[in-house]
Amino acid sequence: MNEYNRKWIYLIILSLVWGSSFILIKRALIGLTPLQLGSLRIVLASGILFLLGFRSMKKIGLLDWKWILIAGLLSSFFPSFFFALAQTQLDSGVTSIFNSVVPLFTTIVGLGLFGAIVTKRQIAGVFIGLFGTLILILTGMEFDPDKNYWYSVFILMSAIGYALNINIIKKHLAHLSPLAVTTGSFAVAVVPAIVVVFYSGFFSEIGKNVNMQNSMWYLLALAVLGTAIANIYFNKLIHLSSPVFAASVTYTIPLVAVLWGVWDGETLNIYQLTGGLVILFGVYLVNRKKVLHNK
Repeated sequence: MNEYNRKWIYLIILSLVWGSSFILIKRALIGLTPLQLGSLRIVLASGILFLLGFRSMKKIGLLDWKWILIAGLLSSFFPSFFFALAQTQLDSGVTSIFNSVVPLFTTIVGLGLFGAIVTKRQIAGVFIGLFGTLILILTGMEFDPDKNYWYSVFILMSAIGYALNINIIKKHLAHLSPLAVTTGSFAVAVVPAIVVVFYSGFFSEIGKNVNMQNSMWYLLALAVLGTAIANIYFNKLIHLSSPVFAASVTYTIPLVAVLWGVWDGETLNIYQLTGGLVILFGVYLVNRKKVLHNK
């Protein structure tokens, strides 16, 4: 299978897995606090990654660890907590929609800090996708006026972290395998996460709290599939494609997340569906191949 087909397969897999992560977070928050959910998610995912990729970390050079440290905190540590905090106030579908600004931030960060070259078509696709996101956001605010949309700041902060992470991997860590980068990033994140677990009250509550025990099943699925395995595939996608293409997965994630939200009783209307179609058109423009100038 050629690289062009593989990157689209990875995009589809990540869309399905990460699109399902928001409903898993929602269900896990029934019994867990945001601090417990975020820290345990990192610890469990790190355990899986160490089993799969511990040997791969031997290939990480001393100078690479500086970038691994930054990437690990920006993409593996803080977002785990930020998404959980955001979903204490926002529906799972709405949270995924706010996350769609990642491609825009990736382009801005790439241009401003990493000297990336993007085409006018890619820029147009990013802004069209962002416009579709705004349609979804504004209609969501109209139909759910009681939600605290200030909590979307946590998602925007995560998006900036993801944008920096994508560009760092592409420019400074491309010589390492996706498994090595992912395992190294979680090796950085797991140490402070363990500290948070101990101070979160988890161990004193888990034995007597039935809701917490039930939430652990959702957390386990989130950690293994939505964090450990998905991050490996995402780093593979970054290696195979451009930063803008890799970031465009956040355009398709909301389509899956919103469908899960509707299944769980959240509201979806024709305007939100329209916004989703606009987003897909933006992804098409960002990634459309040209005959003489293939990006």
